[in-house]
Amino acid sequence: MEWVNETLVREFVFLGFSSLAGLQRLLFVVFLLVYMFTLGTNAIIISTIVLERALHTPMYFFLAGLSCSETCYTFVIVPKMLVDLLAQKKTISFLGCSIQMFSFLFLGCSHSFLLAAMGYDRYVAICNPLRYTVLMGHGMCVGLVAVACLCGFTIAEIITSLVFHLPFHSSNQLHHFFCDISPVLKVASHHTHFSQFVIIMLCALVLVIPLLLILVSYIHIISAILQFPSTLGRYKAFSTCASHLIIVIVHYGCASFIYLRPKSNYSSSQDALISVSYTILTPLFNPMIYSLRNKEFKSALQRVVGRTISLPRH
Repeated sequence: MEWVNETLVREFVFLGFSSLAGLQRLLFVVFLLVYMFTLGTNAIIISTIVLERALHTPMYFFLAGLSCSETCYTFVIVPKMLVDLLAQKKTISFLGCSIQMFSFLFLGCSHSFLLAAMGYDRYVAICNPLRYTVLMGHGMCVGLVAVACLCGFTIAEIITSLVFHLPFHSSNQLHHFFCDISPVLKVASHHTHFSQFVIIMLCALVLVIPLLLILVSYIHIISAILQFPSTLGRYKAFSTCASHLIIVIVHYGCASFIYLRPKSNYSSSQDALISVSYTILTPLFNPMIYSLRNKEFKSALQRVVGRTISLPRH
């Protein structure tokens, strides 16, 4: 029998903040300030890494990639959410919803694999310091980022295709503030067990595989650090990994709660609250955790600012 996608829904309506009607203007101001600060800090990080030769190392190369990923990630979701907080009609077209889901999944999945690449970078730096520059050359770094993006693109393409080839006949109301997988699946007229199984398995794989790679890296890292003779050496080695571990815990904690939870435990309000944390708050704290508390980065930033200020005099 030939499959026909009899899509009747032409647009979706967001209901994510409908229960907070009296607070939407206040939320707009708060989220706008947070978003502008996030864009500003990520722009500072990327420009400093590009302009300061001392930061042209694999660790900061991946950090620049992470900042780019988070900037694009928030750009896919937050501007539309800010507009909807002030709008009477909070809608998005069927095509717009599919593009938003694909972009969000592509960047989110790439982010997961990029964190795994950063874990490998820390492993090589601590466990094979003498061969670090050889093993983590520019070609290797670019290759790891390219693989992360390719994996993210493939997974996002498959999931988005499976979701938006489903029939949407009845409700078009999404109890969320953007086109995430669960809210859109919930309003589909019906979906096969096969498509649901593939989506769940892909979500699990994109979380489990990078996390396993990170765990393997840190098992070797910890065993190597414990063999360091001095306490100061162990402290410095652990401190270089602390920021990465914090981000990994936050990223995988939020993502696991959303995407690996049994369907019977689905709660629209809980999902919207957790989604606010990883679309707005996590990108806010990541730059501060990774760079703005890093002495080497702050020194590099001061040099870049000093050179920029002194340019007009010459």
